[in-house]
Amino acid sequence: MHPAFSVIFLTTLIGVGQGLFLALFTGQVDSLAKLLPAQSGAFYSLGSFVALGFLAAGLIASIFHLGRPGRAWRAVSQWRTSWLSREVIVLPLFMLLVLCYGIVHGMDWTDPLFTLAGTLPVDMSLIIGVLGTLAAFGLFLCTAMIYASLRFLQEWHTPLTVANYTFLGIASGFTLAAALSAWQGTHLVGFYGLWAVVATLLGMVTRVASLVRNARLKHKSSLQTAIGVRHTTMAQKAQGFMGGSFNTREFFHGRSEGTLKTLRAGFILLLFVVPPMLILLAWALESKVLPMVAFVVQYLGLLMERYYFFADARHPQNLYYQSAA
Repeated sequence: MHPAFSVIFLTTLIGVGQGLFLALFTGQVDSLAKLLPAQSGAFYSLGSFVALGFLAAGLIASIFHLGRPGRAWRAVSQWRTSWLSREVIVLPLFMLLVLCYGIVHGMDWTDPLFTLAGTLPVDMSLIIGVLGTLAAFGLFLCTAMIYASLRFLQEWHTPLTVANYTFLGIASGFTLAAALSAWQGTHLVGFYGLWAVVATLLGMVTRVASLVRNARLKHKSSLQTAIGVRHTTMAQKAQGFMGGSFNTREFFHGRSEGTLKTLRAGFILLLFVVPPMLILLAWALESKVLPMVAFVVQYLGLLMERYYFFADARHPQNLYYQSAA
């Protein structure tokens, strides 16, 4: 498939925003359980607006992928059958919850509403956080299923697609949370950094598993099945027209196999290997800079991974245009 940069930025930016919100709420819950020192409302408010910034940037990036942006609102009409429609509904809902979460902490509207089991004080931020967590995982599911639900693209049609989108979003978000903690001078760098490393390693396991799976795929379509002629020595000699077309531009990336191999090695290194090393080094040296470097490196690797994700899928229609592809 031809990777659209607008979709690459959409999926990676909102993934960071989702992961950062989950990191913030995880830190709040752990502080309520006395596992972490309590943080100020300003920290959670700042983190929420940073997450909201990433979500808004992803939403803006998606506009550039639309043929008629003025009709984008119609996407919600197919929510019964379309994962894209569901994503269009869940993303603004999640952004609203993140905004409310930030405002509640920023205005210090955190007086307990009631006490659960006699020990857990429940305030408005905790209720919004639970709803936001459900929306975040729902958004991961919707975004990933846009691709995982396509049976004819066998590279995507696997539960590993959902796992990859989820783990990589969480990993990048927790890495950014560690960087934000270091910049703010809080004592949560080790906490967020540890979970960032765990999520990164889980993402590496599922992503490598998908690479191995895709390398062993036996595609159901062939040149013979494409035109309905069962002959063992068939070969395409021409694409059927003099110039290119929408088909040859939008359903094939045009990159060589060597370029894809370099890209694969690059994203494995930048996304999975370097960031954990930088985070561990930052913890050892108590550095405020290295966590941010780790996030930047990991996000660059995430962009490369998402480009490869799209380029790795082989659309069956390319069987008609092999000489062009």
